[in-house]
Amino acid sequence: MLDNLPRGTICIEDIEMGMMRYVQKTVTDRDIEMFAEVSTDRNPVHLDDEYAQDTIFEGRIAHGMLTAGLISAVIGEQLPGHGTIYMGQNLKFLAPVRPGDTVRAEVEVIDIEYAKRRVKLDCRCLVGGKKVLVGEAMVLAPSAKFD
Repeated sequence: MLDNLPRGTICIEDIEMGMMRYVQKTVTDRDIEMFAEVSTDRNPVHLDDEYAQDTIFEGRIAHGMLTAGLISAVIGEQLPGHGTIYMGQNLKFLAPVRPGDTVRAEVEVIDIEYAKRRVKLDCRCLVGGKKVLVGEAMVLAPSAKFD
């Protein structure tokens, strides 16, 4: 399941404080397996039910960076969108995401430097209304003006 607002670009000239966009996705076993393949992170807590039962998580969990990747999707596709350049990101993982969980990744504008085209974003991922990941990103937004 992928629930999205329209994709595209919001140029720096049109970005405003408090703007928010999100993507919502149900994490599947296939997503976890594909992320393990692409990242080469094959930690058994993500892939082996029996192993994962004996961990503090008491079951398999998605890779934290798979969840964080949903934030990247919002930034790269919606806010600011196409043409955005990632400058930095900090993340804090608060709770695990499990196969079958529906994650809502939200990005909200909290600071704008129009002259430098820099936008600071509050980033969060929620499962069932509970925050599982929080952080901030700094991005360079595209401009409608050609330099």
